[in-house]
Amino acid sequence: MIPDVAMTQTSIVSPAEAGSSGKGKTVILAVLAAVVVAFFYFDLGRYLSLDALKANRDALLAFTDRHYVASVSIFVLGYCALVAVSLPGAIFFTLAGGFLFGSVIGTLYINLGATSGATLAFLVSRYLLRNIVEQKFGKWVAPLQDGFGKNAFSYLMTLRLIPLFPFFVVNLVCGLTRVPLATFVGATALGIIPGSFVFAYAGRQLGTINSVKEIASPNVLMAFTLLGLLALAPILYQKYSAKKSAAQ
Repeated sequence: MIPDVAMTQTSIVSPAEAGSSGKGKTVILAVLAAVVVAFFYFDLGRYLSLDALKANRDALLAFTDRHYVASVSIFVLGYCALVAVSLPGAIFFTLAGGFLFGSVIGTLYINLGATSGATLAFLVSRYLLRNIVEQKFGKWVAPLQDGFGKNAFSYLMTLRLIPLFPFFVVNLVCGLTRVPLATFVGATALGIIPGSFVFAYAGRQLGTINSVKEIASPNVLMAFTLLGLLALAPILYQKYSAKKSAAQ
């Protein structure tokens, strides 16, 4: 009964509130569109590549040594903004984090920037799209909402650990569900640690890397996949226990 009441309350809004909400969504969409257009129009992606990082390694290290706090701030905010707008280049930031700040500390900064950006993308998706999706596709979305909501943490951990699922897609899709914000943030922060550390460690060895494919080897991908499947163990155990109890 409680979810039904909550949905009824949120669906009853005054014309003024609806107009204000509509204007807010329009502004956000306009800003996001402007950022995306500017990114591709000015070809900013060319600066977010392995070759660009290697070409500017000495200058970046020198700036970091002289202005450490500013470097950390720029790195975290830049990573956050990139992920929030769902633009390509996250791998560049992850490698740069390890190269500039070390494997362990770099992983911490990477996690902070990536988790913050993912949270913003999640909130934007929820604010802009969830009501529309629920209104138009409610009868198809409801079962997914229910199943995902009951085991949100385990499912999210699996999605974060297995590299087959693009980071930005998970952010946006989760915004369409009823996953609690705290669960999303916690699962994201924990789930990206292994991958962040692997790429941060690779970034520390920047001079020996010629391609990102050298980092994401089949063995590494398999290890991530196994970790992701392990995160599903509690769900599988619950289902097994429920079937066993029903059989008895």
